[in-house]
Amino acid sequence: MIQRIQSVFLLLLAIAMASVIFVPIWSKVDSLTSQELVLHSTKLAFVNPASQTPAAVNTWPIAVLAALSAAVALFEIFQYRSRFTQLKLGMVNLLLIVATIGASYYYSGVGEQMLNIKLIGTFEAGFYLPTLALILNLLANRFIRRDEQLVRSMDRLR
Repeated sequence: MIQRIQSVFLLLLAIAMASVIFVPIWSKVDSLTSQELVLHSTKLAFVNPASQTPAAVNTWPIAVLAALSAAVALFEIFQYRSRFTQLKLGMVNLLLIVATIGASYYYSGVGEQMLNIKLIGTFEAGFYLPTLALILNLLANRFIRRDEQLVRSMDRLR
């Protein structure tokens, strides 16, 4: 049944991972040179470029991982007849979300080196959304396991 609580968690997970594609992940501002470096899921670029700024860095792996994670979560919702398949997809999604967090952290480290090393960048909402998605994935897997245990206990009673 699609109206189970784990379906709601998986839908929220898909929305959170799709949002990662559109919101900034990390930013750093240098007040002396008035330069701002912003990490999105597709590029790491200067907002206020000076005359000698390097070109933008492509960060498409973050967008690909986030999109794959959202797609797996949506596919997982409609696999409600096979809870074992849902659990396997949940593990795949766990790996995709962790990879998204890792890629975001890696590219924020690249950004730290690009602009005034003494200043510290700040993580934006796009960095924390995969963490929320990770929690939602764990909750969905927990309720899927609970459903499987309920079905097994009912089979025992027959």
